[in-house]
Amino acid sequence: MTSDSGFPTQKDLEKEIGDYLSEKYGNRIKIVSTGLFPMAEVQETLETEVPAEKDQAVYNFRMKPEELIDYLDEYVVRQDDAKAVLATKICTHFNRIRFAEESGGPEQRSLGQVKNNILLVGPTGVGKTFLIKLIARKLGVPFVKGDATKFSETGYVGGDVEDLVRDLARQADGDLEKAGLGIIYVDEIDKIASSSNLVGHDISRTGVQRAFLKPMEETDVDLKVPHDPISQMEAMEYYRTHGKREKRAVNTRNILFIMSGAFGGLGEIVRKRVSRQSMGFESTVTSRKDDTYYLLQAKAEDLIGYGFESEFVGRLPVISVLESLDEGDLYQILRNPGCGVVLSKKKDFRAYGIKLAFEDESYREIARLAIIEKTGARGLQSVLERVLLPFEKRLPSLTLPFLVISAEMVLNPEDGLAALIDDPDQRDLHLDRYRQLAVTELDELVRFMKQSRAECYHRPEINISEERLALLARFCQTENMDTNDACEVFIELVHRIRECEVEFGSPEMEILFSEDAIDRILARYPKNRKMIRSICKRVIEICEYGFRLLSQKVDLHQVTITGSGIDEPEKFINDLVEKEFQLK
Repeated sequence: MTSDSGFPTQKDLEKEIGDYLSEKYGNRIKIVSTGLFPMAEVQETLETEVPAEKDQAVYNFRMKPEELIDYLDEYVVRQDDAKAVLATKICTHFNRIRFAEESGGPEQRSLGQVKNNILLVGPTGVGKTFLIKLIARKLGVPFVKGDATKFSETGYVGGDVEDLVRDLARQADGDLEKAGLGIIYVDEIDKIASSSNLVGHDISRTGVQRAFLKPMEETDVDLKVPHDPISQMEAMEYYRTHGKREKRAVNTRNILFIMSGAFGGLGEIVRKRVSRQSMGFESTVTSRKDDTYYLLQAKAEDLIGYGFESEFVGRLPVISVLESLDEGDLYQILRNPGCGVVLSKKKDFRAYGIKLAFEDESYREIARLAIIEKTGARGLQSVLERVLLPFEKRLPSLTLPFLVISAEMVLNPEDGLAALIDDPDQRDLHLDRYRQLAVTELDELVRFMKQSRAECYHRPEINISEERLALLARFCQTENMDTNDACEVFIELVHRIRECEVEFGSPEMEILFSEDAIDRILARYPKNRKMIRSICKRVIEICEYGFRLLSQKVDLHQVTITGSGIDEPEKFINDLVEKEFQLK
């Protein structure tokens, strides 16, 4: 049965979807109607509504490759070539989109032109995933990660590669335009290379490669999946509310695909090709080179020989190789103020009221043990968990506010814990060592931020003054935060102070806060927008009567509150009124 307009009635739709759900899930799920469909005149009104203005902020991308490299240098040790390739090609990709939008339409691609999709080659634990996450966070674009081994060719049992695009739409909170500017990162792509001894159709290898072809180039991915009851219910709800069917799809034209894998054995394929092309003495020399030397020379023909379809390789025009990490690299990772592994453990202990610090030699021992794991930077996490687990288990039951990890405690954590529990002098020693390390760490944080070329520290809100940097460093240390994240918090709080200037000012009297006043406000705890407004409001309320008096002067329409005005607002306003009116 259908309505006069030719559309199925609400009752028909509910029955059809209800039957489907009952067949699939039994009687546990039922359709409950929440109202009637809109009438025809309501539909007409909805269809003639003026569309919302396009969000231009989506296309506001002007980052230059060197700016992105500077940001990556804050976090990633070595990998200079990979950082340069990723920053350059990704910045170019998004700047072209922005340029095309500013020119009044989508980018016009010539026949045969392909996107700068990227293939990353490198062993486990060298920072492939970390690099892409950092870039996506810096650019503010939606990002999803998937493992190639979880997918099968469309139509078979297993994940569908188009699900990654749907996940991207969810990451963008349903904003399809923003989702169309995201990054899809697929790891373990080497696992879907075809096997040379396989007979027949391989849906989990070459089949997956073929399934990636259209999304990597350009296609429309429908968000409504026929076999998904949730999407069917959402479609019915949209029809009930708007009176028309909705087609929601994400176009993959501007979605950047980045693939990665360890590619064990690829170096040997390249070596054989290079050796065949070499003659005489050179061939005996190159045969002794390590895998990285050959991987850097990998070409499309080598990937095809590895087991990839030529069409798949053709959609990955950019290849970048990441180097293996040695013990010195792992030590530098631990020393980095933005090291997530160390910051995470400090937060774990801080949850119990324990302040954690590491001596420099303990970092060297952790790096030495981690290199034995042969899992790259992932080994740092394993070693830290193994070393700190006895302390994390026992110390919350004791009244010990400080813990300093030495090289000896890394080697013998159980003995170090026993000494800490049995010897009261050890606790005092930990307190003294923690205070010394805290001072050193603070100085290193300030020095790190001064030397940094990252754009965050050079924003006008940060002001790069000695006092502002010291505040920022202390905030990082107290909250166990990454320096860039802390910087963004400070910028947001400075914006809030500027908002308070407008909120509490008036047409008769403009109120401003000086830089030293901002420093005084930022020095207070807790650091959040509510606290900022509370401080500003309190100061201005104390000064309100004086502001009214000052507004009576014909030539005075602006007052700047200084640092002393934050500390002693009553004295500040009294002194200002006395000076302006020359009261004796």
